[in-house]
Amino acid sequence: MTILETTSEVENLVRDTLAAHQSFFLATAGEQGPWVNGAYFAETGLFTLSLVLEQRGRTLAAIRQDPLVSVIISTGSPAQPFLQAQATARVVVGAEADDVRRVLLAKVPQAEPFLSAPIEAVRLRVSAWRATDIPNGWLPGRDLVDVPGAREHTA
Repeated sequence: MTILETTSEVENLVRDTLAAHQSFFLATAGEQGPWVNGAYFAETGLFTLSLVLEQRGRTLAAIRQDPLVSVIISTGSPAQPFLQAQATARVVVGAEADDVRRVLLAKVPQAEPFLSAPIEAVRLRVSAWRATDIPNGWLPGRDLVDVPGAREHTA
């Protein structure tokens, strides 16, 4: 198997796993210490996730203190493929916030009640995914690193 075949396999697993999930766990660290929050998300490319967070929540406060976050996209079972990554979070406003709401609703219609609450739109920029698929021998997981200009970034 060549490196290109391996990269293609990892890219396919990342793409399929992102498409199969509507929610994920987001880990932050702020003045109040580490925190994990569940949230709905929509992918707008392999390395960009869009979500909303409550304005007065601990997760958003931590992001404002330190935008480096970690994510896991998983069924909760190590017997199923899962993704892990570090990302940089950015609160977005205006047209970009409207786009976050649009793509989130398109993927996760049940997120609509959250959009009428006091929320902020957030985009996560993932620099590399770690894809783990234990039943298929991917332990340790395989990395898919973002190389700007090498692949499509938006849907």
